[in-house]
Amino acid sequence: MVAAVATGLILKMIIAAFSGMGAATICHPLDVVRVQMQTEGNTYSGFGDALCGVYKKDGIKDGLYAGVSAAYLRQWLYGSCRIGIYAYLLENAQNANLAANLDKNAISLPAKMLMGLTSGGIGSFIGTPSELALVRMSNDKKLAISERRNYNGVGNCISRIAKEEGLPGLFRGAPVTVVRACLLSACVMGITSEIKKRLAVIGFFDGPTGKAGALWGGIPLLFVATLISSLAANTVANPFDVVKSRMQNMKVEEDGSTQYQSMLDCFLQTVQGEGVLKLWSGFVPAFLKLAPYTVISLLLADKITKIVTGKEAL
Repeated sequence: MVAAVATGLILKMIIAAFSGMGAATICHPLDVVRVQMQTEGNTYSGFGDALCGVYKKDGIKDGLYAGVSAAYLRQWLYGSCRIGIYAYLLENAQNANLAANLDKNAISLPAKMLMGLTSGGIGSFIGTPSELALVRMSNDKKLAISERRNYNGVGNCISRIAKEEGLPGLFRGAPVTVVRACLLSACVMGITSEIKKRLAVIGFFDGPTGKAGALWGGIPLLFVATLISSLAANTVANPFDVVKSRMQNMKVEEDGSTQYQSMLDCFLQTVQGEGVLKLWSGFVPAFLKLAPYTVISLLLADKITKIVTGKEAL
C-alpha cells in the first residue's frame, strides 16, 4: 500500500517536472524581465522597454535566457511538488467521493485551494535554493561590472552562495517565497480546477440535429480557466514577488549586514521609498509569463498523465 502511494505520487511529480521544464523553456525570458524590473536600480519605463533593453544589452543566451539552468532545477524542486502533489491530493479526494457514492468532482473551491496552498508551500520551501539562484542569475547582467557575481551555472551559483554566505544563505527569503507560493498555488491550482469544472457543464443545443453538446472542452477550456486563475493569482502574489526578488538579490556585506532585515522591513522600505504601486512592478511580465506557463505546464501535465495513467491530472 505504501509502495503504491509512493509510486503514484512520484510518477505525478516526475510528469509535473517535465511539464514545467517545457513551459520554462518558452517562458523564461519573461521571468528575466520580471526580476530586472522588480529589483533596485530599475531604469526601464515599462515591460516593452525592459524586454528590448535586456535583449540589446546581452542578447538571447546571456540576456533573455540568463539563469535558465536554475529555472530547470526549480521545476524539479518546486514545480514537481506544486503540480504533482496537488494532482495526487485531488485524485485522493475524488476517489474518496466515489467510495462514498458521491460525485467525484463534488469538491469545494476552498478545499481545492487548500490543496494548492499545501503543494505550493512544500514545493517552494524545497525549491528556495533554485529560486534564489534564478533571481541572482537573472539579475546579474543588470548590475555594474564591478558588482556582478558572474555565476557560470546553477551549480556554481548555489555552491558559491553556500560558501560565501553560509548554508542558511541558500534559504534567504524563504518565508516570503513560501507565502508567495502558497497564495499563487492556491489560486492557480484551486481556481483552475474549479473553473474547469464549472465551464465544462455549460452546453449548447443544436436545433437542426436536436443534440446537446459541451460548449467548452480540451485546450480552449483549460486556456480560459488558467487565464482567469493566473490573473487572480498574480494580483494577490505580486507584492510578495517584489519583496522576494529584492531580498534574494540583496548583497551581503563583509560584516554580514544586509539592506533588509526581514520580509516586513523590505516591504516597508519599498513602500516608503518608492510608493505602494512599486509592489506591483513587473506585473505585466509576471502575468504574461504566468498565464502561458500555467497553460503549457498544466496542459502537458494533463495530457502526459492521461497517456501514462489514463486519467486526467486536474
